[in-house]
Amino acid sequence: MENHTPSVHDEKKWFQLFSNKARVLYPPTDPAHDYLHIMRVVNTAKNLCLHEKADWNVVLPAAFFHDYINVPKGDPRRPYASQLSAEAAIEYLKSVGYPEKYYEAIRHAIEAHSYSANIKATTLEAQIVQDADRLDSLGAIGIARCFATSTMMSRPFYAEEDPWAESRSLDDKSYGIDHFFQKLFKLVDHLNTPTAKKEGEHRIAFIKTYLEQIKREI
Repeated sequence: MENHTPSVHDEKKWFQLFSNKARVLYPPTDPAHDYLHIMRVVNTAKNLCLHEKADWNVVLPAAFFHDYINVPKGDPRRPYASQLSAEAAIEYLKSVGYPEKYYEAIRHAIEAHSYSANIKATTLEAQIVQDADRLDSLGAIGIARCFATSTMMSRPFYAEEDPWAESRSLDDKSYGIDHFFQKLFKLVDHLNTPTAKKEGEHRIAFIKTYLEQIKREI
């Protein structure tokens, strides 16, 4: 895809408009998917965009609106959340006059970002949005988001009798710490860009250090 970074004037205009919309779309009732999450994903995506020379015209709106429709974990519609978000985002972009030539690329980037949807990211821009979102599940912020989700799911931090699943199967629907082993540690293998992979490995190392401290305290 052609690399075309928007002019500063255009970027400021769309960034402010999208930021204002995001404040309404993403309330603080779900700290793992709130406005702050969105802004971290946008900022990470911009950094990846610069390093990987991708099209910011596609990545900017896709990063802002990848969770336009937030379907709670455990909801049977969860695997379709990214497709629902893509449709809603395109309708919004039409309403504000965002250039139509980017719509299909934006749609794909939003649809493919989701782990649950299992849609292959076939463009660099889609890979960057996917990487930016997955990186926010790792490191210090990833730990905070995991336990915020645990609270929302009424899921204890760990299994009382067997915190480290030494004699049971991992079950991240029931225990928070299990989510690190069942999903998050595997995410680094599913990152696309070299820049994201390097950062992902750094964040995984931090989580492992954190879990060693939890083990001491338990």
